[in-house]
Amino acid sequence: MAALGWLTPRRRSATARSVLAGEAAAEAARKTSLQLEQEREEAAALEAARASEAEPEEPEFPVVGDVRAAAFFDLDNTVMQGAAIFHFGRGLYKRKFFQRRELARFAWAQIWFRLAGVEDPAHMQEARDSALSIVKGHRVSELMSIGEEIYDEYMADRIWPGTRALAQAHLDAGQKVWLVTAAPVETATIIARRLGLTGALGTVAESVDGVYTGRLVGELLHGPAKAEAVRALAAAEGLDLARCAAYSDSHNDIPMLSLVGHPYAINPDTKLRRHARDRDWRLRDYRTGRKAAKIGIPAAAGLGAVAGGTAAAVALHRRRR
Repeated sequence: MAALGWLTPRRRSATARSVLAGEAAAEAARKTSLQLEQEREEAAALEAARASEAEPEEPEFPVVGDVRAAAFFDLDNTVMQGAAIFHFGRGLYKRKFFQRRELARFAWAQIWFRLAGVEDPAHMQEARDSALSIVKGHRVSELMSIGEEIYDEYMADRIWPGTRALAQAHLDAGQKVWLVTAAPVETATIIARRLGLTGALGTVAESVDGVYTGRLVGELLHGPAKAEAVRALAAAEGLDLARCAAYSDSHNDIPMLSLVGHPYAINPDTKLRRHARDRDWRLRDYRTGRKAAKIGIPAAAGLGAVAGGTAAAVALHRRRR
């Protein structure tokens, strides 16, 4: 931390929080990866049977097996259509964890990001505080159990087959594959397990005796914090980042993408597309429809959820004016 002395106190504090969030995410990811590995082995026979029934999509980017290489995948709009935290919120709302007005307020922050292409700090703060207030006082085990149900209800059908094939190519090459997301680590771990991945790096919410306190460890695993998490995990796992790959749709993940030797832009937003082309990074867009390609919102199956959230958010906004 001595190297941060030249920064202003405010910048030092923000950087320190990013480092803390990254280290906490890496520690949580390593703890869950062993459990996920055992569950993957138990499900291997079933997975092989399913794979034999349907011809898998050929991966767009070839990968080479390397024990010191791994792949890091952003989640929202990279692996899955839409935002995991929004789908999770829909599931909690269905189970009466909070009221309609809270869902509308949370949806407004999500819609703003999807339409404007930028994350307003005030909206990010509101979304974070809303999510933390919802889970405060609940047991971690309770949310994990509910998360399994929500995955089946809202997420399973929104996985991009193309990105899934890329992840599988890394696994088939003997490499570890990690999700890296601002979504809660518990939600991210469920998704990683269901996809047969190694594990997940996600935002760590503080818990005491298995009960959420309503506070975060550090901050959201977002932007620079993602890069810190990948760096911390790579050090712990003995990985060579120059031989690793990373995949994302968002320019906010440029710090993470720039950290590895093989960055890929998947379903990129406008800024990431431009950045990737300037640096000759590989690009792949699995979305359909001109509008989706332009502004980066979920296409086809994802539009229903977003449209509903937009209507509620706009109505709320008008009432406040």
